[in-house]
Amino acid sequence: MNPARILSLTHRFMVRVFLLVVIVGVATASSGASQENDEWNLFRRDAALTGVLPDGALADALVPIWMFETGDSIESTAAIADGRVYFGSLDRFFYALDLKTGEELWKFQAAAEVKSSPSVFDGFVYFGDEFGEFHALDAATGEKKWGFNTGAGIVSAANYADGRLVFGSYDNSLYALNAADGSLAWRLQTEGYVNGTPAIVNGKVISIGCDGFLRVVDLATGELLNEILVYSYVGSSPAIVSGIAYFGTFENQVLAINFTTGELLWEYEHPQRKFPFYSSAAVSEGRVLIGGRDKIMHAIDALTSESLWTYRMRARIDSSPVIVGDRVVFGGSSGEISILDVNNGDIVWQFDTASSIVASPAIAQGKLVIGTEDGQMYAFGPAAPEVPLSE
Repeated sequence: MNPARILSLTHRFMVRVFLLVVIVGVATASSGASQENDEWNLFRRDAALTGVLPDGALADALVPIWMFETGDSIESTAAIADGRVYFGSLDRFFYALDLKTGEELWKFQAAAEVKSSPSVFDGFVYFGDEFGEFHALDAATGEKKWGFNTGAGIVSAANYADGRLVFGSYDNSLYALNAADGSLAWRLQTEGYVNGTPAIVNGKVISIGCDGFLRVVDLATGELLNEILVYSYVGSSPAIVSGIAYFGTFENQVLAINFTTGELLWEYEHPQRKFPFYSSAAVSEGRVLIGGRDKIMHAIDALTSESLWTYRMRARIDSSPVIVGDRVVFGGSSGEISILDVNNGDIVWQFDTASSIVASPAIAQGKLVIGTEDGQMYAFGPAAPEVPLSE
């Protein structure tokens, strides 16, 4: 047997033994965080794709509270809504689990691998698959409501506003569907794959494709309002704050662009390490956080592009970071899930899954949920408080 496989199986066994010891106590422990409006119902959490949970909190010491094994890799970032965890797997199934226990509530078999991250709105969950089918399922039962086929793979997650679902496809198109029945509202043809998720702000759709253009589209009509050449393949999603789109490129740069005027406000590039950015940025309180294939988590001043700090991992970071209070959370291709202090990059907590991580964290109700390429979905929560022994 492959030594790496033996290591992974041994690690998995040890984690499960640990889970048997702690799960009862953890299930009743409280994180002390506010849980009002505490859900993660789409990739990057909000329609502007900022990757921020503004009022959330995570314990500094987390423990695994459950693991769920699928039949293949998980690249899909989970959505968390109504006490359920939703995600897809390359085993061609889409899953709904109980957030507290990890119990499977239902699963839906797609015709192809599911890399797309789900979105949950108004009682339905939406996602695409590698055969180009965009699915709308009842979030409680998994029953299919409707489908729409683009003819090519869908990796992009869907965004939602004003009754419209907007997503990209590998047929070189940006789509808007009517959420009620899946009918086509409009389609914008591009010159390359649309891999990333489009942002929606003030009735405008902001999308970046693999053809090197940032496009601004009217959500209601599909009219192209602006088209800005960024001179690079872009596989990530833009984070939008105060009219500015922040994103990384395959030309080894992070860009800040005013999407109304098209002005390039700044570009950031590591002075020594020239590697692409596939991770999507998180933006909060004047900081841009983004992982690179240079193995570094970068913290950048959102106004000046000055490097605030960097943190070096053992392998590339394709997972997109999430900002929760004064913490930044992300996974890495070396298998670690890391939490850093957003102010200085100091390590706060780390857990080694022994498997590469491409998916991004989803955080709700004090719990951190993330999948790995060996097909495991992990949920972490605060450690149970110590109970003194009675005399």
